[in-house]
Amino acid sequence: MRLSFIIVCVSALMPLAAHAQTLATSDPAVTDADKAYSAHQWADAESQYSALVKRQPDNPRFFYRLAVSARANKHYQVAIESMQKAKVLGSAKGLPVSLADYEIAASYAGIGKDALALQFLKSSADGGFLQVDHLQNDAEWNSLRTNDQFIALARQVQHNATPCDDASYKQFDFWLGDWSVAQASDGAHVGSSHISKEMNGCVVWENWTAASGPDFGKSYNTFNSNLKRWEQYWVDSSGGVIFFHGGLKGDVMDYWTDDEPQSAGGTLLRHLQFFNLGRDKVRQYSQGSSDGGKTWRTEYDLIYTRIEATSSQN
Repeated sequence: MRLSFIIVCVSALMPLAAHAQTLATSDPAVTDADKAYSAHQWADAESQYSALVKRQPDNPRFFYRLAVSARANKHYQVAIESMQKAKVLGSAKGLPVSLADYEIAASYAGIGKDALALQFLKSSADGGFLQVDHLQNDAEWNSLRTNDQFIALARQVQHNATPCDDASYKQFDFWLGDWSVAQASDGAHVGSSHISKEMNGCVVWENWTAASGPDFGKSYNTFNSNLKRWEQYWVDSSGGVIFFHGGLKGDVMDYWTDDEPQSAGGTLLRHLQFFNLGRDKVRQYSQGSSDGGKTWRTEYDLIYTRIEATSSQN
């Protein structure tokens, strides 16, 4: 959600930004107002944008900046009315509704209209608002910080900003680290793997290197919050591609493929498991079935030993 929301915000604001740039280069009044706004000279900015909205009453950017400046000056009613206008005018011109709703919410909080403040804050959070620092630092919320609804909405905003902090995304953390990999049957070293958490904790990224030859591969593992399952996408240097899906069962990450056609004919169903054997050991066990799961054969059975643990034992 976070990535899609940022993309929407950036792409949505581009038309407003382009329009503003054109105005700024041709109108000294706009240039002066923008300078005051950027410098947080709120009294001057409010005065200048007040004049600009009278000249251009259909410009959502001017109303937005007037509202922000007015809120900074604690002119909350002006801020509310201006942001409502910006919200209507900007809905088709790139202004994210969640940003407007947040400003309206904070302004209502500033004049003690708590019910309306929380109503608009909920609308903002539901719309994907993710600017956690605003909720933490905007003084208008001080009287509501112990309010149960505010606390819940603040958590929702935090979730919008960092969705992969949820416990579901941490279920595969036992595989993180640097590992020496050996066959379970005889202990023969077959490779090494570096497993890291990437993309703000959303992806468990595997980097596998075989002990002999140039073979290497990567897998991208993530929790699909829409389908409520874990998924792995494996690619390797020989052109291999495998898609797994499943979930954590006890101490085992349990992955399956669909029963897929193979280039040599027939189909193959795979069952891949990662056993959490403690902080320093993981077993990776893969089985394949060519008869739809009636019978199974072992493809590989590997033991991952954490490298720092291996070094301490030598």
